[in-house]
Amino acid sequence: MFTPDTFGIALIMMITAAVCWGSWANTFKGVKNYRFELFYWDYAIGIFLISLILALTMGSSGHDSSSFVNNIQSADKSNIVSTLIGGAIFNLANLLLVAAIDMAGLAIAFPVSIGIALVVGVLLSYSLEQKGNPLFLGIGVVCALVAVILDGKAYGSLPSTSRNFSRKSLITCVVSGVLMGLWNPFMTYAMTRGNSLSPYSAAVFLTLGALLSCFIWNLYFMKHPLVGEPVGLGGFFRGSASGHLLGLLGGVIWGAGTVLSLTAGKLTGQAISYAIGQSAPMVAALWGVLAWKEFAGSGSRAKIYLALMFVFYGLAILLVARANG
Repeated sequence: MFTPDTFGIALIMMITAAVCWGSWANTFKGVKNYRFELFYWDYAIGIFLISLILALTMGSSGHDSSSFVNNIQSADKSNIVSTLIGGAIFNLANLLLVAAIDMAGLAIAFPVSIGIALVVGVLLSYSLEQKGNPLFLGIGVVCALVAVILDGKAYGSLPSTSRNFSRKSLITCVVSGVLMGLWNPFMTYAMTRGNSLSPYSAAVFLTLGALLSCFIWNLYFMKHPLVGEPVGLGGFFRGSASGHLLGLLGGVIWGAGTVLSLTAGKLTGQAISYAIGQSAPMVAALWGVLAWKEFAGSGSRAKIYLALMFVFYGLAILLVARANG
């Protein structure tokens, strides 16, 4: 099983994870006439496939007790159940996030939701695995929370014509963020207690839990959508090849980032790895501002708030990295 042996390599993996987590949503922004509830089936398949592929390759090198198949056979069943539950929670949070992106845009939904997730996830994960300097970690989390508030202020500075469904979208972001912060502690527990799961095994069961829970969460949102009219499963089979491919690609990007984050956390501790990976909103906001022009025509106040958001997220990353000592 491949794991980083220096903090430098782990840091590169965590930053790459942040880029992946902050970029996958562009695949949804790129689809045409394909509802997010249908897109999400492809996405869920993609995250499971890439996790399984990496487990059978990077996670199986050495063929010792830590290799993927051997690790599954020796791991406590409670740890496997923990990751499946974490996957189901993540899936509900992510469905709400994609809905929020549909309503509010990438530059808003990602920073608010993931910023809240950072605070919740880091605090809970650290309580389970106390690696790193708590002072630097705590200040970093506060900086991330300030960045979330600044992003909300930037959103509030936009002209009212650019803010359809503002209250509903922001509530969706907040609920998504709280739930998004809950899945990583389930992973931390499964990777640190008893006969624990390896990062690769944990990622496979996480994404399997996400895929299976689509038959609950996604089917519900297809019948009771947050945006638009109800949609039937037949629309998935009538979808364009490009829509299916973009959904799979989005899943592959997120899944690869998750494996990198969990594997890096083997060295740094999951709280630190998760925190650095959750700098993804900076990446997402850059995509939203530069590629999708979500703040085109905004006044100077909105731009100042956005700039300050990037500053505070940058401070959060530096402080959390420093927490590793």
